[in-house]
Amino acid sequence: MDSKIAIIGLGYVGLPLARLFATKYSVVGFDINQKRISELNSGNDVTLEVDEITLKNVLVNNSSAAIGLFCTHNLEDIKDCNYYIVTVPTPVDKNNRPDLTPLYKSSETVGKVLKKGDVVIYESTVYPGVTEEECIPVLEKVSGLKFNVDFFAGYSPERINPGDKEHTVEKILKVTSGSTPEIGLKVNELYKSVIIAGTHLAPSIKVAEAAKVIENSQRDINIAFVNELAKIFNILEIDTQAVLEAAGTKWNFLPFKPGLVGGHCIGVDPYYLAQKAQERGYHPEIILAGRRLNDSMGEYVASQVVKLMIKKGVTINGAQLLMLGFTFKENCPDVRNTKIVDVVSALTDYGIQVTIYDPWAKPEEVWHEYQLKTTNELPTMTFDSLVLGVAHKEFQTLDLSKLKNDNCVVFDVKGVLKDKADGKL
Repeated sequence: MDSKIAIIGLGYVGLPLARLFATKYSVVGFDINQKRISELNSGNDVTLEVDEITLKNVLVNNSSAAIGLFCTHNLEDIKDCNYYIVTVPTPVDKNNRPDLTPLYKSSETVGKVLKKGDVVIYESTVYPGVTEEECIPVLEKVSGLKFNVDFFAGYSPERINPGDKEHTVEKILKVTSGSTPEIGLKVNELYKSVIIAGTHLAPSIKVAEAAKVIENSQRDINIAFVNELAKIFNILEIDTQAVLEAAGTKWNFLPFKPGLVGGHCIGVDPYYLAQKAQERGYHPEIILAGRRLNDSMGEYVASQVVKLMIKKGVTINGAQLLMLGFTFKENCPDVRNTKIVDVVSALTDYGIQVTIYDPWAKPEEVWHEYQLKTTNELPTMTFDSLVLGVAHKEFQTLDLSKLKNDNCVVFDVKGVLKDKADGKL
């Protein structure tokens, strides 16, 4: 039987994957967001992960095409598929507890069309056990089919890096797994057919789930370490960047930099692993300590900015500050879980008037998520303080002198302004 693939969720992960599979297979991209489907069918990807020409080259106008991508919000259009790949978000709630709602709902969706012999593959980042202990029971209940008898499952963790045009999905080695050894091989061959970087077949779904969640937990802990170093060296009046450059001359020193840890992966995934560990009676110390430290950095940045402003004689209450950047990372429109919001909140608590300029972030999306006003246009007024929070390419050549009042403080969170800043992490 020919492989026909349904991608469930067409966001930062699902669309690039759908586009790639569509170069060799019949692919139906499914998303409940009708506006998103309309935009994609016109060749417009607002996430900027797939450009218009590339997208239009794979789009087809019906779900029965032998090769190509058909985007839809109609459940009927995915009922003929035999592979269902789930790429929905896995966020945390306000208390940093894993929220599996998107996974449950997408599993219900797939369960409605699941047939004998079908394979359901999950790519969403989860703690070990979610696929088999949480998602599979939903599939069985809705479909009436029996797992590993009538249908099968796989897990292949996403490794998308939003905004990265060099390390695209086909160039990143893919971990794969299956619910039986035979299905593992089938899942591996499916991905191997389009991933030029190759694949790694894990011995079980839980191993693959665990591998993904520790990738980002490891980065989180390493960044927390250098964030703590930045705090220590600031007290000692030592340039953190200079220290890291010196230490980096040793061949096995890891090149991490201090900063704000946001986004939908590094700032979220460690909580998934911690949750599972706590369910089994183990309290993870290093993982949660790293999370606490990284989550404190927004308020720390704000306090450092205020100290510099006071030293320069700037009146804090009512001061005008320009925040350069709001997205969670550079050259990317994604504002999910951005930690710039923590900096803005802390600065506002000091009585500072904050203007947020970000040429990448969509003002309506920022308002919807955070009830904050942002602008895509560089302000024409001058400010008492400038804070570079995100290293967008537009900021590299920005003439800061036109934005500065007398005694203006410039704080560089990302360490890219070299000698132009009064303070940095």
